[in-house]
Amino acid sequence: MFGPFKPSLPLSGGLLWKIPWRLSPHQKARQRKRLRAVDSVIACVDTALKKQGSSMKELERWKAEMPREDEMRPKDKYTIFDRKEKRYRKAIHKLPKWTRVSQRVNPPGF
Repeated sequence: MFGPFKPSLPLSGGLLWKIPWRLSPHQKARQRKRLRAVDSVIACVDTALKKQGSSMKELERWKAEMPREDEMRPKDKYTIFDRKEKRYRKAIHKLPKWTRVSQRVNPPGF
């Protein structure tokens, strides 16, 4: 514990990678941009399939169940339902791989 490799006080306790408790405005803007990008891909695939005169069951289900970015409340854009949390909501950036997983639908009433 002594010498050049002794642990410093801040490094000896807590997590090494600290996660801030709230999203920054830049992270929120990137989250909205990701949601809009997914919406545009869904719209593009839907118009392409309509031109061909066909449809996909999964695409119709996505459009029926998932809200678009402009239909979502800010609470749903930036937080997710978590039954272990005190108020049943957790900031979306606390979810592992939150930039790759779609979290648009939460249980009713939460």
